Amino acid sequence: MQPISEIRAWRFIGFAMAAVFIILIIVEALLLRVMIMERDIGILWFIIPLLLIIAAIPSGFFIIHPNEAKVLVLFGRYMGTVRDAGFWWSNPFVVRRHVSLRIRNFNSERLKVNDLNGNPIEIAAVVVWRVTDSARALFDVENYEQFVAIQSEMAIRALASEYPYDAHDDERASLRGSPQEVADNLKRQLHAKLEIAGVAVEDSRISHLAYAQEIAQAMLRRQQAQAIVAARQKIVEGAVGMVESALKMLSEQHIIELDEDKKATMVNNLMVALVSDREAQPVINTGTLYQ
Repeated sequence: MQPISEIRAWRFIGFAMAAVFIILIIVEALLLRVMIMERDIGILWFIIPLLLIIAAIPSGFFIIHPNEAKVLVLFGRYMGTVRDAGFWWSNPFVVRRHVSLRIRNFNSERLKVNDLNGNPIEIAAVVVWRVTDSARALFDVENYEQFVAIQSEMAIRALASEYPYDAHDDERASLRGSPQEVADNLKRQLHAKLEIAGVAVEDSRISHLAYAQEIAQAMLRRQQAQAIVAARQKIVEGAVGMVESALKMLSEQHIIELDEDKKATMVNNLMVALVSDREAQPVINTGTLYQ
């Protein structure tokens, strides 16, 4: 089945048609007066058709508000869409279906899914969307608002399975650590799914993210342990660099000549002072480095 694309419908300025409507009423009244005065039944051949036209004209008037559209359907055939705000008149026999073009939000429920590592998590998102093709929105899907809701939840579930909840490696994307990348990926997935319904996704963001209740405490302890290990690793790397820099400066500036044993003792003392989680207590050595 070929998708239907939006086209511009024929319409006439409502105020101009209202003036024509008033003129036809005046003409109808004059014909009735002439028929009564002249007692000429033949004038009914003009009065009756004109009366039917006058009766049909009012049903053709309609108003379009800003960021709204009317989809015109004549006997099951799509005739086009009117997007221009104002007072209009069209074929009185068409069915006019209203479509809002305003930006709308979809707040998903909290979904329980598994992340890339298989951990159960709770996730929810906010999707900002609007209708860009009124014909597709009405005729290519059963209910475009429900379609947006279902496809959004499917995209959120698929997104959660592509990333871990958290990653201490800066080069690895995660749901918690890479919000912009995750939001862009979700927007791309939603655009691919909702394009068939004539819907454009303006923005999408994760609004809720947490571990499932049954593993929340365990994962919190795991996060704390991983954070401590990662912090210790950074501290050790920094301490090694500082010790290396200190030994290099002592050697280059000829402040003191150290043999291997003295270097080992100094490295040991500096590493203990820099890496320890408690404040180091200075000890004055009145002997030699070997005492």
